[in-house]
Amino acid sequence: MTTKFLLREFFSLCDGGLCQDFLTENEKLEIKTNASMYLTGVAQRADHLNGNGRVYPHNVLTREVENYQKLIDENRSLGECDHPDDTVINLKNASHMVKKIWWNGKDVMVKLKILSTPSGQILKALVNDGVSIGLSSRGLGSVRNEQGKLLVEDDFQLICFDVVAEPSTKGAFMHLQESKDRNVKHFTKADKINRALNNILKG
Repeated sequence: MTTKFLLREFFSLCDGGLCQDFLTENEKLEIKTNASMYLTGVAQRADHLNGNGRVYPHNVLTREVENYQKLIDENRSLGECDHPDDTVINLKNASHMVKKIWWNGKDVMVKLKILSTPSGQILKALVNDGVSIGLSSRGLGSVRNEQGKLLVEDDFQLICFDVVAEPSTKGAFMHLQESKDRNVKHFTKADKINRALNNILKG
């Protein structure tokens, strides 16, 4: 019997620059009237050797993106702060909801809305205070070794996308998505330098 593992991968939300304005008119209105917060960026990458030595085949991710779209349509596409070692999403810890998922070449992109839950308010405060935040996918599946690479098998099931403080992908910084008529907030070069220094000290 094949053993399944909890597979977690880390990516940046809008790697190192300004995102395009992915907001709808209704979302822009939410930002103005309700101080809502949206985040966008890469969530997964197909046919690419990631920092954990794993490769996700395009056909596997295509299927899981289609399945995840159903959760978005049903407003059940929740994620958590930090990265629990669990295969279920704990509602009491939900901090955000994925509002849109789409392909950009080999990259799977997502747009998140920060929730008004306690965890969501913590996440919102962290972003506003300039804390370096990354995005992590959480899924369940098995892998096989193929020419030194761990190929994710067809039994992979995407669970959710979590927001974490320890992204492993180079330049993994989150971008705050705001309306064009407001000042765009993003992580500066100084933030990245501080991050690099912290990594050196930890190493």
